[in-house]
Amino acid sequence: MIRERKTLVLFRPEYRKFMTSKWKLLTFAVAALSMIVMAPYTGDPTWDYVDASFMSVLTFLTAPWAVGTLYLALKRRARPVHVYIAVCVWMFSVSWLYDVYIILKHGYYPPTWLPNIILSSILYFLAGIMWNLQRKEGRGVVFGFMEPDWPNPNRELGFRQVMWFALPIMLLVTAMIAPFLL
Repeated sequence: MIRERKTLVLFRPEYRKFMTSKWKLLTFAVAALSMIVMAPYTGDPTWDYVDASFMSVLTFLTAPWAVGTLYLALKRRARPVHVYIAVCVWMFSVSWLYDVYIILKHGYYPPTWLPNIILSSILYFLAGIMWNLQRKEGRGVVFGFMEPDWPNPNRELGFRQVMWFALPIMLLVTAMIAPFLL
């Protein structure tokens, strides 16, 4: 990752600008705060304020890039080393850092590692596609990573313009998380 930092979209200024639109920051804040506040009330002894915080931040910072990079790989437009880095960043965000944290905190490897990878990966993917919503002139709202100039911060929209596309994703995430509170 360090060797490839100059060629990775993840480290480009346009990606940072792409990720700092008001609607993305607002939806991140709501999602992160929701995950952090509810963590101790889920009945899962491995889910707490700390892991909810770092998983939320890592998801926001990396999921749009990782999902976009994997899409580009399917289209044969991503270098293999970038695909490898995207998969590693994905796994670090949804599992590896969490696993290390649980080992350090509780002294054992979390028995929930496999369900955590599956559920967290679904949430990571959904975050990645939602935060890639953009407007393409003549086509309407699209996933930014489908465009040749991705990430293009100049196509950013207000939340009202993406709301009807983001809302089903947010409802799906809510439906996945709600059972933990019951």
